[in-house]
Amino acid sequence: MTDPPSTPPPGSSPEDRQTPLQKADAGHQRLEEARMWNVVSYLITGPAMFGAIGWGLDRWLGTSWLVAVGIVGGMALSLYLVWFRYGTQ
Repeated sequence: MTDPPSTPPPGSSPEDRQTPLQKADAGHQRLEEARMWNVVSYLITGPAMFGAIGWGLDRWLGTSWLVAVGIVGGMALSLYLVWFRYGTQ
C-alpha cells in the first residue's frame, strides 16, 4: 500500500507548496522579466531624453535639426548601453 499524498497545511500559499527547484525557476523568470523591462525603459528613455535636450537647444539656438540628432543619438546610445549591459553576458 502506498501512502496518500501529503496535503499542504491549511492557510499555506501556493509558493509554500513549490519545490526548491520550482522556486529557483520562478526567481529566474522574475529576473529575466526585470531585465526585459530595463531594456524597454532604456530604449524609450534614451531617445526621449536626448530628443528633449535637442528640442531645448533648438529653441535656444534657433535651429531646427538638433531634435533629430538628439533622437538618433539617444537611440544609438541606448542600443549601445543595452548591448554593453545585457548582450555580453
